[in-house]
Amino acid sequence: MSVAIICGGVGAARLLVGVRQVLADEEIIAIANVGDDFVLHGLHISPDLDTITYTTADAVSPERGWGLDGETWQAMHMLSRYGGVDWFSLGDRDLGTHLFRTQRMNDGASLTEVTAEILAGWDLHFRLLPVTNDPVRTMVTTEEEGEIPFQDYFVRLQHGVAVSAVRFDGVADARPAPGVLSALETADRIVIAPSNPVVSIDPVLAVPGVREMLEQRRHDVWAVSPIVGNQALKGPADRMMTELGREATVEGVAHWYQSVTSTLVIDTVDAALAPAVEAAGVSAVVMPTIMNEPTVTQNLAKAVCGLG
Repeated sequence: MSVAIICGGVGAARLLVGVRQVLADEEIIAIANVGDDFVLHGLHISPDLDTITYTTADAVSPERGWGLDGETWQAMHMLSRYGGVDWFSLGDRDLGTHLFRTQRMNDGASLTEVTAEILAGWDLHFRLLPVTNDPVRTMVTTEEEGEIPFQDYFVRLQHGVAVSAVRFDGVADARPAPGVLSALETADRIVIAPSNPVVSIDPVLAVPGVREMLEQRRHDVWAVSPIVGNQALKGPADRMMTELGREATVEGVAHWYQSVTSTLVIDTVDAALAPAVEAAGVSAVVMPTIMNEPTVTQNLAKAVCGLG
């Protein structure tokens, strides 16, 4: 059994923890969003890749859900002292990851190669592939500031402003990273993780060839709804869907993924909406999906991998 998982950040990372409990690492390929990537202080930062790495290594901060547990912040304190850009917090240990990534990429290594090296440094053996090695950047249009980079919206503005449009700069010229399309072609099951459809999953699907591959294999694609009880468990997915004219419900998620998935896993809270999901042409599987207990995480992983 092999599985390819389309990933954003926190929700995908938690699902991967469960998948690694039911499948061998050699059977798992995670394909991650890079639309959140950006350069700050001259460093290439890949938030979703790092959240997946730290979480599966059992090193992530449990309070924040991102960054490293037991982190210190001396570099940020010095930056603030000098009046530098400090709205995006980087812990001292986390900075080591970004320094390594930037140095290796400046030496000519691809983001795919560097990601594999970072995983090896944490003794992780599943494959984690950025969807592309080419620069793709999520841009968000707000009434207050016009079009701004995603991290400005998400962190600097604390995703507290309304969004009227989202686009993925550079995606038309991007190529899937080596191994991405072959993984999607040969995996026994493809899973869309419970990540923000607008800014975590769509940037992956927008890379030429990816959506087309999922559409061809729609019967083998399962998705987990990131919306539970008409709300996002974490982040602004519900508000973004509403602001962009879509329903922030499991029915809305079913319509969003209609062309690329045959099955949507929804939480028991939304059991009454299963007929609406199926009316959208997507089969509904109802089960607990809030991964706050190991048993729930493992059972969800078994289900999406076709093992339960």
